[in-house]
Amino acid sequence: MPLKELAERRNLLHRKSDAETVLKHALDDEQIGRVALVSSFGAESVVLLHMVAQIDPSTPVLFLDTEMLFPETLQYQKDVAETLGLTDMRVIRPSRATLMERDVDGILHTFDTDACCTLRKAEPLENALQEFGGWITGRKRVQGGQRAQMPLYEKDEGARIKINPLADWTPQMIAGYMDAHNLPRHPLVSRGFKSIGCAPCTTKVAEGEDPRAGRWRGQNKVECGIHFENGKVIRETKIGDAA
Repeated sequence: MPLKELAERRNLLHRKSDAETVLKHALDDEQIGRVALVSSFGAESVVLLHMVAQIDPSTPVLFLDTEMLFPETLQYQKDVAETLGLTDMRVIRPSRATLMERDVDGILHTFDTDACCTLRKAEPLENALQEFGGWITGRKRVQGGQRAQMPLYEKDEGARIKINPLADWTPQMIAGYMDAHNLPRHPLVSRGFKSIGCAPCTTKVAEGEDPRAGRWRGQNKVECGIHFENGKVIRETKIGDAA
């Protein structure tokens, strides 16, 4: 079955399903094949990580270490994985050879953030996903931009299905789930970081700002490249920014 049709059928099947049901079925869907969870271990990541750990703690979890993350994120990843009992934790990094060729001084992000995201995130992830038929993300429609009309299931630009179990979740639902299960928060959240990526491209968010306003502040950029369409950089106005 063509992947686009498969995604459409799954969207119809799960139009009234909760996130846990979507996850359970995705992890056991023979037509999709083997599935991995891709997690940034960011501000809201622990919700999906906890759900997956409850369903099957041996699910492969891919964590992209761009080698420009906050030290707090690296420690949080280790702590959460151990606490939840995740047994197939895979830390993905850009290759040494590629870094030496394209960012030997580690300053690419200062003049071309798109190229840096491609080098340190999109390409390593694409390589790591080769063995999988599907992957799970924590994206949500309330994050706006290209995510506003996001379905539960979609075909990515490769030969895989992308699954977004939290597509219709709100910040209140996220916070409620964390409270109900007493899940550990990312330590930077309490310091004003509401959406957490690489340290050089992440800033604190002021009261009343959109949570993603601190990502690539001052740039007309909303995505790192992991979720690009047709292999092209998405350029759109961030929520709260002038058109």
